[in-house]
Amino acid sequence: QVVLVESGGRLVQAGGSLRLSCAASGPTFDTYAMGWFRQAPGKEREFVAAITWTEGDTWYDDSVKGRFTISRDNTKNMVYLQMHSLEPEDTAVYYCAASVSGVRATVAAAYDYWGQGTQVTVSS
Repeated sequence: QVVLVESGGRLVQAGGSLRLSCAASGPTFDTYAMGWFRQAPGKEREFVAAITWTEGDTWYDDSVKGRFTISRDNTKNMVYLQMHSLEPEDTAVYYCAASVSGVRATVAAAYDYWGQGTQVTVSS
């Protein structure tokens, strides 16, 4: 059983920075891809960024390229999302997700496990 626990969300001013963390527990993650999604009120859950656990390959949604960086620490079973130049449009609940197959996907259906989410609010 894979358990994902996010932390780090809070209120931040526009232009600020924030780092989200995801603690992963369970079996080996060698074949996994780990992703971050977000969901704003009244909107569908959308892809933000993802990384393969072993190779560290990353991919991003165009809306966050150059502002957000995903990383992982294999020794601690942690995944991070470093966010810079935050905008009010980044306000959402951010979810950590895990894909067992490690497919380089941007759709929520490709991810098998989800955390409970952490709220990020960016004030203007």
